[in-house]
Amino acid sequence: MTDIYSLQFDPHKISHQQEELGMIFADLDTAVELMKKEEKMIRRILDRIPEFCLSHWLLRIPIAIVFIQQGLSKFPVTLEDAQSFELPYLVWWVVAYGELLSGIGLIVGGFAAKWFEEIADVLTRFSGITMCCIMTGVIWIGQPSSLTDVLLYDNLHVLLWVGGLFFALRGNRT
Repeated sequence: MTDIYSLQFDPHKISHQQEELGMIFADLDTAVELMKKEEKMIRRILDRIPEFCLSHWLLRIPIAIVFIQQGLSKFPVTLEDAQSFELPYLVWWVVAYGELLSGIGLIVGGFAAKWFEEIADVLTRFSGITMCCIMTGVIWIGQPSSLTDVLLYDNLHVLLWVGGLFFALRGNRT
């Protein structure tokens, strides 16, 4: 048995456990300082990258081209074409003109934003809503068995639907 008075105790000397604990806290402080330095470095790099305020055109142009192309492919609008998709002639006519005019509206809405801000924004939003309606109909006519089938196998229509939804919700505030 050890006598408590025979133990040599030096209050200035820290135990092994205290030393490990101190190293952990020292490492954490160093890690936080290192992260702050890295954050500053990343912020300086990002500040050097110029802002590209016209990036909405990278989405607007391809979507508009697809809709214009699909709309033009339905001209002349005939009853036989409508019947081949088992659609009434009026629906086929609305789809053909809707695709063509929504694509044109998306482009015109982007260009007119400089001069007619509110009208151009409404035109862009209306074109986006029209695109969503048409793509919903296209997906619906395909009679998918589940939402998973639509997401996995009907990528183009889903992508066009999401693009239309983007412009319907954001308008020209992109």
